Amino acid sequence: MGSKPKQQEPWPQLVRFRGLVVVAAHAGLVAAALFAAFLLAYDFRFAHQRGDLMHRWVTDLYFPLLALALPVKLLVFLGTGQYRGSWRYVGLRDLFSVISASLIGTFGFLTAYFLIENGWYSRYGRLLIDDAPMRYLRQSVFALDLAMTVAWVAGARILVRFYYEDIQPRRAGESRRALIVGAGDAGEAVLRELFRVREERYECVGILDDDAAPYARIHGVEILGNTSKLRDVCERFAVREVFMALPHVGPRKIRELVEQCHGLGIHFRAVPAVTDVIEGRVQINQIRQVDIADLLGRDPVNLDSERIARQIGDCRVLVTGAGGSIGSELCRQIAGFRPRRLVLVEQAENSLFEIDRELRDRFPKIDVAPFVGDVTDESRLRSILDLERPSALFHAAAHKHVPMMEGNPGEAVKNNIGGTAVVAHACLATGVEKMVLISTDKAVNPTSMMGCTKRVAELYVQSISDLGVTQFVTVRFGNVLGSSGSVVPIFREQIARGGPVTVTHPDMKRYFMTIPEAAQLVLQAGAMGKGGEIYVLHMGEPIKIVDLARDMITLSGLRPGVDVDIVFTGVRPGEKLFEELSSEGEDVGDTAHPKIGIWKHRSGDPELIQDGVRSVLAMVDGVSGEELRAALSRLVPECNWSHDREEITASRS
Repeated sequence: MGSKPKQQEPWPQLVRFRGLVVVAAHAGLVAAALFAAFLLAYDFRFAHQRGDLMHRWVTDLYFPLLALALPVKLLVFLGTGQYRGSWRYVGLRDLFSVISASLIGTFGFLTAYFLIENGWYSRYGRLLIDDAPMRYLRQSVFALDLAMTVAWVAGARILVRFYYEDIQPRRAGESRRALIVGAGDAGEAVLRELFRVREERYECVGILDDDAAPYARIHGVEILGNTSKLRDVCERFAVREVFMALPHVGPRKIRELVEQCHGLGIHFRAVPAVTDVIEGRVQINQIRQVDIADLLGRDPVNLDSERIARQIGDCRVLVTGAGGSIGSELCRQIAGFRPRRLVLVEQAENSLFEIDRELRDRFPKIDVAPFVGDVTDESRLRSILDLERPSALFHAAAHKHVPMMEGNPGEAVKNNIGGTAVVAHACLATGVEKMVLISTDKAVNPTSMMGCTKRVAELYVQSISDLGVTQFVTVRFGNVLGSSGSVVPIFREQIARGGPVTVTHPDMKRYFMTIPEAAQLVLQAGAMGKGGEIYVLHMGEPIKIVDLARDMITLSGLRPGVDVDIVFTGVRPGEKLFEELSSEGEDVGDTAHPKIGIWKHRSGDPELIQDGVRSVLAMVDGVSGEELRAALSRLVPECNWSHDREEITASRS
């Protein structure tokens, strides 16, 4: 049987067809340029009479010289790559290339003419050039031909770009008025990107910049002033999109700009830095919507990578709660340091499946071992540690939702205290070198079961820090943007439904940091700890939750109180108006890292703490929530179990 003939790909045919069209277009432009040069040289007269002789330059001069100019210039254009460029995206570099090719082509054309005219190639040249009419050739034709070639070839490219950027988008329908904030490289790049958008036409009304001179222009668009005029400009020109071309400006400035536009229904978009585009990390057309993290984000974390690598690089590392928000990000950060084996322990099967699949896709060279397991299951956890023998363990498994744990106090005790105790003793029994406990600012002067149980967990691991080789380190931080159950995804869902957005109290404040920052600093603090320390991550300034809600509504292009209402529901049981970072009697000390502090806390009796924890765990299933709270209060005297919302509000205001 004969083999089936291979089907020819259409792409080479398309390339060849396009190449023929481009060459034909350049031939037409060369012919038009030479014709225009003759028109100018002969004052737009087609005939010239001298004595009894009538000379017509079109037939006697133009066509013979065109037959010489065409092959020379087309070959030069081929050699200089003029046929390969995209006319739609022509820029200054392309125009300089056209000028260079035109100079070379005209020089070649002129050289060939004089060689033929002086008899060097008379046999060929006489077929093209007749000496009689050539006596009437004006030498200015060659200079004019150079200028016309540049004008016609470059002009054709500019017209094509103008068509795609201005004429064609106008057919799409009504334009959206946009404003660019930032007149630097990023602003210029996004302006060019707006010009070539096809799907949706943008009309850029102007640019704002604090450093650029007012009334200057970029690509014909005027700089209207500094950023303090943002609201006035948006109202005056009915702006619907604001492009923040400020890649190196801090979140505080971005927040100020967004707050200026509350109630205007404007969409904000962030523009990547040109350096990121050049280095290939993003593309300039990857303009994204400004997110709440841009307003609350912080400076990048500088890690002591060598110290962290010594702790987890080429080692066996285990993470409990590996499928949670913090646990999964810890796994990603740890994988970046290439551990010998990364062990995942998670109670929720689906969450474990997702993080396991992600790690295997992103880090194919990392040995990942997923285990479904509950940290309160002592035999299961001990068997995992006996099998894997990790040198470092990060304990992120916990119940963290404050109102939920108020209604389920026994479960908070079992998981947050009992689970931590099980993990800690398993570490001691199997010789784990370091265990890092993830704690929370709600453990400071706690008013909730969640906060109190995390404080007891802190005290417990400190109390057993001298019982074996394991170094127990605690890291305490506040709210994390975007974590499951946190306020940001809840607000985002409420806004998507059209509201209302529910805020517990107008004075409620919280500290925030991003998930990657929290995970990175946990790794850093864990590498620094020697055992028994409580590290706190510097959280910056607290943010009012109602301001957070207004900003998120504004960033969605809606108006707070008009398009989406904000409703105050009252402080829930266990909540505080203000989270604290230290208890009375505790002082913070500096560490080698500027974003990590260490607490000099009150010392407690280890045996009393251990006995108290054993007592609480023994009674958890047989008593009421109030009895549990009373037992926990003996371990954490600073607990305030007030459940009267008005009392909480009054005491914290």
